[in-house]
Amino acid sequence: MSTNSAHKGEIGVLLMAHGSPETLDDVEAYYTHIRGGRPPSPEALAELKERYRRIGGRSPLLRITRAQARALEQALNADGPARRFRVYVGMLHWRPFIREAVAQMVKDGIREAVGLALVPHYSRISVGTYIEAARQALRESLNIRFVGSWHLHPLFLEALAERVREGLARFPQEERGRTMVVFTAHSLPERALEGDDPYPRQLQETCTAVAERLGLEHTRWRFAYQSTRQASEPWLGPDVLEVLDELAGEGVQAVLICPVGSVADHLEILYDIDVACRERAERLGLHLERTDSLNDDPRFIRALAAIVKENLP
Repeated sequence: MSTNSAHKGEIGVLLMAHGSPETLDDVEAYYTHIRGGRPPSPEALAELKERYRRIGGRSPLLRITRAQARALEQALNADGPARRFRVYVGMLHWRPFIREAVAQMVKDGIREAVGLALVPHYSRISVGTYIEAARQALRESLNIRFVGSWHLHPLFLEALAERVREGLARFPQEERGRTMVVFTAHSLPERALEGDDPYPRQLQETCTAVAERLGLEHTRWRFAYQSTRQASEPWLGPDVLEVLDELAGEGVQAVLICPVGSVADHLEILYDIDVACRERAERLGLHLERTDSLNDDPRFIRALAAIVKENLP
């Protein structure tokens, strides 16, 4: 991703992701930013720091997002010099912030761009917040067309289906036919449902479409939320840990988790699934596997390139 002046007519792509602290010392400022400037309690801060420690002290999200951006830029420019693209990375809650990416686009002379949050399913308090952060930073010289959701794009669905096929192949042959697939996504406060927010519906549509591609009967898959919060307001459920308890009680012995709401490894994957879910599965006697995250897999990058081209200003 170059920072030289843009070639005439070059199209920008603003890739937006959640963001994550680079070191444990950054966690407090990061958490405060998520909370709209309100510092977390010492107990909540200590808990979040401990989660980062459990995954090695930092999240790979920024590194992966930059790798996705590089691969996407190469894919978009593979057709030749007739139409050139420049991909920028902006984070909602950490550096480089979305406003900084937009400012760089303006500085580079970008006039037309596509804004794409690396979140397939739309909610006003998730993707809507990314888009609003970008709009607040816009200047008249830059026109960005934002993609609201892409949860049913066929290339995205096929990339997910292939991840599930690969995940099921890790189970012994005698377990494979009885393995339960549990699709997951990050939970949100129930107030997200106010005004017919499409987030839960879009998640179900993605899961159903992937299951149909795989030929999974409805008894072979479930949906659950991960990363639910213990707070003063209710969050969307069921929680994936509770679903694991239920499945074990029903006699299920093998579970494959596929986080359809995430496209990169980050804290909510590496801790909430790889640590918390695995620990629960061990106590329950379940054989648990997780599908590999899409990250910069070429199949996923082809999906992103197609989405960008289909949403050009």
